[in-house]
Amino acid sequence: MLMPYVEGSGGTSLFYTDWGQGKPVVFVAGAWLSSSSWEFQMLPLSEQGLRCIAFDKRGHGRSDWAGHGFDYDTLADDLAALLDHLGLREVTLVAHSMGSGEVIRYLSRHGRDRVSRVVLIGATAPLLMRTEDNPEGIDRAAFQALLAERSQDRPRWMAQNAQAFFATHLGNHISAELMEWTVRQCLDCSAKAAVEVVGTGYSTDLRKEAAALQVPVLIIHGDADASAPITLCGRRLAQLVPDNRYKEYPRAGHGVFITHAERLNQDLLDFIAETSS
Repeated sequence: MLMPYVEGSGGTSLFYTDWGQGKPVVFVAGAWLSSSSWEFQMLPLSEQGLRCIAFDKRGHGRSDWAGHGFDYDTLADDLAALLDHLGLREVTLVAHSMGSGEVIRYLSRHGRDRVSRVVLIGATAPLLMRTEDNPEGIDRAAFQALLAERSQDRPRWMAQNAQAFFATHLGNHISAELMEWTVRQCLDCSAKAAVEVVGTGYSTDLRKEAAALQVPVLIIHGDADASAPITLCGRRLAQLVPDNRYKEYPRAGHGVFITHAERLNQDLLDFIAETSS
């Protein structure tokens, strides 16, 4: 049986999954995670009349471990290749973390002809980096120090920060096995991809592009998100994006697609229903 692959930008082979029938929902994972991270959305939503599609980013999971192309332009072109290959229309794009930047860049670069609505979950957009006009951002030296620490021993760093990812200290329950499964996913990407995708997510200024979005947008953010601080990301996006619905999940961390799967799935279904003609 042939595995489903699509040729992305520059001939890079991208793995994808495609379940169900109905209106298409395309899931875009964040840095380090693969299409498998959407298990708790794709399975139930595909059983409720939606066509659920997810893919592994270049350098991640079962896609080619390319040594280049981790900028938002190339990643957006990879997403465009998938939508074109499958001939998708009236798409709901659902993105987590830096995947939100891929979706924002896709819309500014390729237009909205194929897209009806967007959901941004725990987005690292619009700008993480500290600049003169973004003084609350993260200092470059602090970012580089964290990057060096993580690169020195990725397995150890991932394991030590898993609980913060899910904000378990605030009562979010997740089994040890599920936490380990998520860590294994994060390690199943190339060392180069692991460094470069977070660099892209950190340094790219998406403020103008976010303010120019012309589709309905649902923004979901945990107020205890340690990876994408809510004051720097979720609340900023809600101020910038013209046609948005904004939801904060109390005491939720970055991994809401697992810890808050049931609530998230209902919010996705409601948003699709509310914005469908």
